[in-house]
This record gives sequence, C-alpha cells and structure tokens, in this order.
Amino acid sequence: MRTHLRSLSALALGAFLVAACHQGKSPDQVAAEVAKAQDKANAELTRAEQRADKDVENAAGKVDDKLTALDNDAATDAYKVALAKADGDRKVSLAQCDSVSGDAQKACRSQANADYDAAKANAKAAEQSLKQ
Repeated sequence: MRTHLRSLSALALGAFLVAACHQGKSPDQVAAEVAKAQDKANAELTRAEQRADKDVENAAGKVDDKLTALDNDAATDAYKVALAKADGDRKVSLAQCDSVSGDAQKACRSQANADYDAAKANAKAAEQSLKQ
C-alpha cells in the first residue's frame, strides 16, 4: 500500500510539474524576457560590428602597405629604365665623338659624360620624388 501511495504521489507531482511547464507567462514577464533577449542580441550585434570594423581596418592597413611597396618598386624600376636610356645615349654619343679628333673629340666626350651625369641625377631625383 505504501508503495502504491508513493507511486501515486510521484505521479501526481510529475503531472503538476508538467502542467506548470506548459503554463503561459504573464505579459510583464514576457515583456521583460523579450527586452532582455533584445538587449543581448543588440550587444552581440555591436560586438560583431566592432570585430568586423577592426578586421576591415587591419586589411586596409595591409593594402596600404602593399600599395606603398608597389609604388616604391615602380619608382625604382623607372629609375633603372632612365639609367639604361642615359647609358645607351652616352655610348652613342661617345661613338659619335670618334668621328672627330683632338680638342674637338675631347670636348665631345666631356659633353657626352656631362649629359650622362645630368640624366643620372634627373633619374635619381625623379625616383626619390616618387618614393613614399
């Protein structure tokens, strides 16, 4: 009989708990829980936006660094091209100087070397002005 009474009590307690779980909450309680859930969702959204902003900022910094390196490489390459052109022009001028002799040849060679030095200086100045 005691076992039967215990089983009946346990069954009644279980039915009460199940019935209590499926009862609707008061409007104030629901409103409070909804507000709490909205606050939590807004906080999570804010954190996600902050992380995204930080990630974009970091990526932009890396892109800026890459663009600077690219610009510097382009400036160096432009210098090398200008230097090659100046060297070629000097060689042509020196070859032309062989058509004359004496002081005229000496003056021709001096002018070819001066033009070469000026072209090198201009190329270097252009490179430096383009580098960041």
